[in-house]
This record gives sequence, C-alpha cells and structure tokens, in this order.
Amino acid sequence: MIKPVGSDELKPRFVYDTTEHEKLSAEAESLPSVIISSQAAGNAVMLGGGYFTPLEGFMNVADAMGAAENMTLTDGTFFPVPILCLLEDVSAIQGASRIALRDPNVEGNPVLAVMDVENIEEVSDAQMRTMTQKVYRTEDMEHPGVAAFNSQGRMAVSGPIQVLNFSYFIEEFPDTFRTAVEIRNEIKEHGWKKIVAFQTRNPMHLAHEELCHMAMERTGADGLVIHMLLGKLKPGDIPAPVRDAAIRKMVELYFPPNSVMVTGYGFDMLYAGPREAVLHAYFRQNMGATHFIIGRDHAGVGDYYGAFDAQTIFHEEVPKGALDIEIFEADHTAWSKKLNKVVMMREAPDHSKEDFVLLSGTKVREMLGQGIAPPKEFSRPEVAQILIEYYQGLEKQA
Repeated sequence: MIKPVGSDELKPRFVYDTTEHEKLSAEAESLPSVIISSQAAGNAVMLGGGYFTPLEGFMNVADAMGAAENMTLTDGTFFPVPILCLLEDVSAIQGASRIALRDPNVEGNPVLAVMDVENIEEVSDAQMRTMTQKVYRTEDMEHPGVAAFNSQGRMAVSGPIQVLNFSYFIEEFPDTFRTAVEIRNEIKEHGWKKIVAFQTRNPMHLAHEELCHMAMERTGADGLVIHMLLGKLKPGDIPAPVRDAAIRKMVELYFPPNSVMVTGYGFDMLYAGPREAVLHAYFRQNMGATHFIIGRDHAGVGDYYGAFDAQTIFHEEVPKGALDIEIFEADHTAWSKKLNKVVMMREAPDHSKEDFVLLSGTKVREMLGQGIAPPKEFSRPEVAQILIEYYQGLEKQA
C-alpha cells in the first residue's frame, strides 16, 4: 500500500487508548481553555484522523509562512498550506503550558483537543497578507476562503495536540465520516491495490459519475473512494446530508458491487483552488489512494483561478518527489450529442459547444426547484429526484 506522506506509517493524533482517553478528558476539564475557530476545529479533526501525517499539531508562524511561501516547513517537511490555530483573545491561556481547545461547532463547546503550548505569537498584518496571497492568490474579502481565514484573529497558538473527539461529524454522518486510519483499513479489507479518489462538495451528476468510471478504467484501479467534504461550505451550497443521499443512490445503481467506498472527512472548505488541490492530494495519499482525480477549476470559487491551475501547480510548484500519489488530470466532461455518451471535451476536438449537453448551475437549480428533472444526459433520474425534493423544500420554506 502507498506510504503516507513523509512517514512510514500514519500518525493520527486521536487518543485511541481508552484509559488514556478517560484520563486526558478528566485533565482537560481543569486546564485553561479557549473556544477555537471552525477552521481550526477542522484542522484538529484532520490531525486526529491522521490525514495531516506527519504533522503533530498546529504550526508556529515560521512554519506557517514556510508552508504558504514554498510549501516547506522550517525543518524541510513538505506541507502545502498553513495549519494554524488563530485566536482573537489569548488572555485566558496566557502563560499556560497546557490548554484545552474547545469546539465552536457543538453545543456546550466540549473539549476537542488538548495542546502542549510551544508558542503564542502575534501574526503581523504583512504576514497575514503574504499567507492570504500565497494560499488563495487573492486578498479579496469577497472570496469566502479569504474572509474565513482573515476573520479568526491574529494570535497564533502552536504546539502538538491530542484529539479527544471528532466534533459533530461522527454523530451527524455515522455512515460516511471516516478517518484516514479507517479508510486505509477498509482498503486493505477489500484487497485493492490501485485506488482512485474523487473529491466532491456537490452531488454527482452523470458527467462526474462517468469521469470516475473513466479514471478507474484508465488507471486499472480496483476501487474508487468518493470522499466528500462534510464541513462548512459557503451559502447556497447543497448540505452534506442531501449530497450524501444523492451520491449513495448513484453508487448503488450505477457502479458494480464492492467497487466504491462512499466516505467523508471533517473539514471546512477553503475554496483555495490550486493550493487546496495540493492539500487534497496530500491527504488522499495519507488515506491510501494511489490516484486522485483533479478536473476543471478544482476547489475553486468565482473567477479567481484559471480552469486548469489546479493541475499545473503539480508540475510547476510542488517540490519534486514530495508526493507519491498520481494525479489523473481531467477536462470538463459532458454528454456528446454526436457520440451519444459522456466524453472529456478535449478528447472531442471535432465538437462545437452546441454538440454537448451543457447546463449552468443556475439553470439546474431553477429546474429542480420547479420539480423538473434535468435531461437524462445530464443527471440520473433517481439522483435528480432527491435534489428536487430538497429544492422544493427550500421553495416551501421561502
């Protein structure tokens, strides 16, 4: 099986030993504590599940700047984005060597993790601007990722953490949320050697489904891991439970039995385009995937990134040898009226735009809201029905 990034084995920060877990939980209640941001909570969940191996906790400012500027920490470790715990107010933990990090996303703010504090540093405006520009390629506060990153505060608390729970993800998504440890174990149980990973924050239409079939066929993969983001999205995105139901229905009806794992991870979307694509590849290698699909405008939002920037970054900016996972570079896929099947647009050079079935997201949402299923060349009818029920429910609420 493919090795984790920069390590021979996964290094999950979750405390699995029950005796140690109970002891740490009791200790945590007596420690100075602070409620962290949603983005930091997502980082803690990913650290807990082994996705960010070999990181042991939150970065200090020097490491965060290194990750932002050249994807390398001060000790030479490769990591594509800053993993920070930024706070507005550190008065409750000032001078403490050990603290409890409380969950902002669960009622009562239970302890999510315990940190051994190594540094509490103020991030300068210049450093925030540099990190923002390098990771998001813009400082525009209309960009949802830029706004979320810059709204957390300027005090960076760093140090290794021990994770006590996985926030709301296990309770709300018991059939879908999986740690990198669990996914690796399941891949072993299946006996898969080549595994394609597909990232999504949306339901999958016919083009996405066919892209996964293409990738599996062309790489000779034994299995597919559909790995969906379960954390916070921007307003207007389809909520995770609806997405989950739609994807499961598609897999049940249109993929061979035991060829697909439908899973999810607990992290807030960054919408950082190319840099987030590298992070996505990073933690897919850690969960055991050998190949990762990156298509048009991967992890993008608005018009901030070029259509294929998320592919070219692997050739132009990622240090050579940093990742073992292979990138399956995909073009926009759509139904060809000429060929009567879904194709990658670049593989149909004799086609014009009119030869494809193309619908805008706005048009699809309008149709679904009116109870009209998109054409079968665009979406499976069973998937469309789940989305129609969701959108019509929104219409009723309005």
